[in-house]
Amino acid sequence: MLRKVTIAQGTIEGLPAADPRITSFKGIPYAEPPVGKLRFHAPVPAGKWEGTLKAYNFSKIAVQPQPYYNPEDIYCREWSVDKDQPMGEDCLTVNVWTPAKAADEKLPVYVWIYGGGWQTGFSAEMEFDGERIARRGIVVVTLNYRLNCFGFLCHPEITAENPDAPANFGLLDQRLAIEWVKKNIEAFGGDSDNITIGGQSAGGGSVLHQIMAGSSDNLFKRAMVDSGMFINPYFQTFKQHSLKEAEQIGVDFFNFLGVKTLAEARALETDFIQQKWEEYGGWAKSIQCWLPVRDDKFVKGDFFALLKEKAFEPVPMIVGQTTDEFKVRKPDTEEMISMVKHGIWQYRKTLEENGYDTDTWFYEFDVPIPGWDHPGKFHSVDLWFWFETLAKCWRPFTGVHYDVSRQMCNYLCNFIKTGNPNGIDYETRQLPTWNKFTVAVPKKMVFDTDCHENIDNETIV
Repeated sequence: MLRKVTIAQGTIEGLPAADPRITSFKGIPYAEPPVGKLRFHAPVPAGKWEGTLKAYNFSKIAVQPQPYYNPEDIYCREWSVDKDQPMGEDCLTVNVWTPAKAADEKLPVYVWIYGGGWQTGFSAEMEFDGERIARRGIVVVTLNYRLNCFGFLCHPEITAENPDAPANFGLLDQRLAIEWVKKNIEAFGGDSDNITIGGQSAGGGSVLHQIMAGSSDNLFKRAMVDSGMFINPYFQTFKQHSLKEAEQIGVDFFNFLGVKTLAEARALETDFIQQKWEEYGGWAKSIQCWLPVRDDKFVKGDFFALLKEKAFEPVPMIVGQTTDEFKVRKPDTEEMISMVKHGIWQYRKTLEENGYDTDTWFYEFDVPIPGWDHPGKFHSVDLWFWFETLAKCWRPFTGVHYDVSRQMCNYLCNFIKTGNPNGIDYETRQLPTWNKFTVAVPKKMVFDTDCHENIDNETIV
């Protein structure tokens, strides 16, 4: 097995995963630590190291509320269960799972971006273990990126210091990590010309930003957007601030921190900033303040508007939702609609109206979820299924759940390999046919107690 690799930065040693046919490499730096003069700055590629990097453990996670901070919250209960999870600004790393026995195998590559509203999340979450996908002959990469004020704060001094990259440091982190994969993944047995990127929730939104930033440089060929493409047709859920607006928020936050200059802000202790973040308003205010900013450099506008303007080239995509997430009530009615479904329909309609012949596969996740909390098909629960990591979850999943998860993972892996989810599973059995989604023939794959196609009759655009 490929336990040791050498890239331009140096030699890296990994460990056997639970399945010894897979090697995991954890905590590989793709950027310099964003501390000191690199706090509130675009990421800088990591330099070389001496000797062999022992890539045995995950790195620190990006600064955020401490995992397990609210055991009554379903998301904390579901994933953030280690209250001693190491945390810090030195977090810009990738993790790799590879089934390769040699570096020349040219295996397809899957790069995963976690969600969490651009406020929380980390690649070491249990559900993101890449081993089960790697078993299907795929090199899996998960990455860390900066969050909340550390990843998205703006300020006039920041802009003056680096006008070409004044904002969106979390997105720029992701971009640099994908570039690292493109440059180095062949050492791990991957094919640098067959990379798929994927993400869920804000990770899915991040995937859209990476597509908007341009796929013409061949960084990746296709994408999976899980619960990350949505439109609220009645009011703006999250405002995309202009750079000037975001700079003023940064000035206000600096005043709240008790500092006036960027140098003073960079001299503050990490724990102090984290505590002041909580006092400033915590998650509720943060998700209105520190999100992707329209800086007209990396983020140049709204995804749907730019698609209509043909400002970027779309890529083949799997898109979908869980059936109980992101519902909004139509004004003056009792009818609820899905913001994600609305976004997917609008996406497909815009593609076709503007002459794009880009493949789209639409799914709905409607698997009955067990547990004393009777949670429904809540936002993010499908992650256990896509990564086939149900055994790591506390919920009393049974055989039917494992069967559906296996098939979902097989569809995903076929898509990563070929750009088409159809085909056989890794046990050589034929998967149920999943046809492309179009406005004229709006077919979708439904995952409930099995996998079956249906027509989406809820046209909402």
